[in-house]
Amino acid sequence: MLGTIVNAVAIVIGGMVGLLLRKGIPDNYKATVMQGLGLSVLVIGLMGAFKNENILLLIFSIVLGGIIGEKLEISNKLDNLGIWIENKTGKGEGSVAKGFVTASLMFCVGALAIVGSLESGLTGNHETLYAKSLLDGIASVIFASTLGIGVIFSAAAVFIYQGIITITAGAVRYLLVEEVIREMSAIGGLLIVGISFNILEIKKVPVANMLPAVFLPILYQLLEPLILSATTIIQNIF
Repeated sequence: MLGTIVNAVAIVIGGMVGLLLRKGIPDNYKATVMQGLGLSVLVIGLMGAFKNENILLLIFSIVLGGIIGEKLEISNKLDNLGIWIENKTGKGEGSVAKGFVTASLMFCVGALAIVGSLESGLTGNHETLYAKSLLDGIASVIFASTLGIGVIFSAAAVFIYQGIITITAGAVRYLLVEEVIREMSAIGGLLIVGISFNILEIKKVPVANMLPAVFLPILYQLLEPLILSATTIIQNIF
């Protein structure tokens, strides 16, 4: 858990620095920086998504994951949590909830969050999460300078999300082969593309509702022997 703790602290520190810088940045500069950040996030997402080597699994995961997320109403619950934080902090301009949701998703669904948490849980190696902490700290400065204090609260979401992955990694160790981790990272990259669309205001993508998709390659790995057996039987029949 040490890597996740360091990651959360880095986001808080970066967010505080961003808040200090925010007061001196004119609105037109903030808008330009936000657009540039959106484009950068788009490139990061595409780089991750292009690592995919099983397009059918990616499509299946996104579709089924989206259905699960809609059923669980993850997006609404995350938005409501952001609004609750906004009310508690006494901010009413709506930026707290937006900053919390945007930063939480950005920091949670990327390849580094997944791979780093798995490494931390399986081997006790925190180096990937340390590298992520540095990147997230810098990113939180930029996010907080444009989206405000909500970015700082995303540290709690990162702590819970990565902590759960780290703690449960040992239980599914035998399923976490290289192919599974690669596909999980690729799906995470695709979700980051969705986040960039939201930042650029191209299209509102319910990224939070698609979060279950990231973990479906693990289910596929578990069921793969049955799928292959069924495929072989069908081929023999026809």
